Parts: sequence; structure tokens; C-alpha cells
Amino acid sequence: MSQPSRTRPDGSATPLHEAYDTALLDLDGVVYAGGEAIDHAVDSLVTARDGGMHLAYVTNNALRTPDAVAGHLTELGVPAEAAEVITSAQAVARLISEQVPAGARVLVIGGEGLRVALRERGLEPVESADDDPAAVAQGYGGPDLAWGRFAEAGYAIARGVPWFASNTDLTIPSARGIAPGNGAAVEVVRIATGADPQVAGKPLPPMHRETVLRTGAKRPIVVGDRLDTDIEGAFNGGVDSLLVLTGVTDGAQLLAAEPRHRPTYVDADLRGLLTGQPEVAVRDGEFVCGGWTASVRDEALVLDGDGLAMDGLRALCAAAWTHGGDGACALDGGKVLAKLGL
Repeated sequence: MSQPSRTRPDGSATPLHEAYDTALLDLDGVVYAGGEAIDHAVDSLVTARDGGMHLAYVTNNALRTPDAVAGHLTELGVPAEAAEVITSAQAVARLISEQVPAGARVLVIGGEGLRVALRERGLEPVESADDDPAAVAQGYGGPDLAWGRFAEAGYAIARGVPWFASNTDLTIPSARGIAPGNGAAVEVVRIATGADPQVAGKPLPPMHRETVLRTGAKRPIVVGDRLDTDIEGAFNGGVDSLLVLTGVTDGAQLLAAEPRHRPTYVDADLRGLLTGQPEVAVRDGEFVCGGWTASVRDEALVLDGDGLAMDGLRALCAAAWTHGGDGACALDGGKVLAKLGL
């Protein structure tokens, strides 16, 4: 059964870290960018954990091992254990293990995180198409991944070896801006071979299954910065979501979101976990949040009032999503977003 289209962000009288038992947190663009903690992230997570919320770190980045990710988080000030980290490398390794014989060789195009995850499933990572691999596993290998690795993947895939990708995120946040992600590298191999990989990462079911198996969450909330992975993954899994504006998604993209990309809640950063969420009220066909009123007039988004920028954005989301209905809202939100400084 299809889900009804969301037409406005939800409100919550209860702080989110009390309303949900587990936060399924994306990392890049949510907790850190380029290895450095994002403003307010560490304090917010420590407070949420101290308040009883379980924190699980769910990332499409397959480069680093869970041990390395947990160590980095701990260095930033968020105590974390490897068991609390779920990666797309783990999800794709499980997917591969269900389709190849135990102990099979797997050609790795990626980093150490992918190799560790394959070994965890009893598979043997190899480096060459000439090593008789039973599968090709491709994951983010960092900015220095050698071009020749793509050739190895192409040679094996051309021989009929099945191809698996940890994820297909085209971009990844960094300290210097937005950089090419694993999806861009996957496209290189796709162009060379004409093949399509099986994909494990967000927003697809293998990643959601891996997360549920490893966390045991009963009332989870997905927290992310990307509409097409984090929020769509929550939609596909039937769980609530919080979008934070510290990563790749901007206000214009949020207003134009189609139903599967519309988050339950919207906030500036991870401080949103520690508070309730204001309700967006409907009054005479207009949408009110805080001191702002949003509407559509003469096929244009209109915002009146004053107050907190996030309240204005929430009201605008309601106006845009209602106008978009079961599709994306095509109205230009540039002028009204500029009014909010977004």
C-alpha cells in the first residue's frame, strides 16, 4: 500500500530525543564534514545520549571501518563503539554473501572498510580481475583511488562477473565543499561496461535491513542531510526522519521535494534532536508556523511575517508540498528563501 503524500512537516510537543528510542544518524554532512565536527553536533549528541536516546551511525561511506569511524567520533567528543556504526560496506558484503559461495573471492574497488566487511562475511578480498573473483564490490575509495582500479572492475564485469556497489551517492561533503562520491565512480564503470550494479546503500532495502538487524531499534528516527538517500531511505522503511541543513540539501531543494523526499521534521542542525518541533497550522488555506504565514498566490510562493528562519521554512514547505501534491513543486522559492537568509 502506498503512503499518503506528506504535505507539511510534523510538529512534536515532546523533544525528539525523548519521542524516539534510536537516532539513525548519517555522518558526512550531519555529524562532521571533512573530518571536522559540524557546529553543535557533538554537544547535541552527548545531550541526547545522556537523555536516554541510543545513537547509531549509519553511513553510505564505505571507505572506513566501523572501528575507525567509532574512533573518530570518540576523538570528536562523542563516545562511540564499533557496534554502533553501520556502513554500506557491511550492507553490500551481506548482499554479496547471499549470492556467492562461502569463502569466494571478491574483487575490491574501494577502501579498507569494504575489505573488512567482506572478511566479516567470510569472503576473500582480491585486487585483480585475474584472481578469478566471484563478484566485484565497488565502494568509495577516497580521493586518491587509482584510475586503474576502474579498469580492473571493467575487465571482470566484461567476463560476466556480477557487480555490486555499496552506494551511488554522486557527491560527498568535504571541508572544502562538495566532492565526487562513489556514485560518480560507479558511473565511470557503468559507461565503460554498459552494466548495472546491484546497490546496497541508502535509500535501498539492503541498507535498511542491515540497520534494523544491527540496532534492534523499536522507535527509530532517521537523521540526515540528503533527500535522495537519508530521507528516501526513511520513507522506504516507513520510519520518521529529521532533515538537517548542514550538508548538501538547501532550502530550494527542500521546497521542491517530491513525496518520497519530504522529511517528517526539518531543522538547522542536530540541536533539533533536543527540542520539540513546532506545528504548522492551516488557516484559511494558508500555512502558519511561529510568526510566519506562507501561501501560494498567483502561482508564486509568498511569505509574510517575521520570526525564526526555520519556522518560516517549515511554513514554506507546507505551502510548496501542498501545491506539489503527489509531485515536485515547480514554484521558484528563491525570493522567499532570501527573506529568511537561506
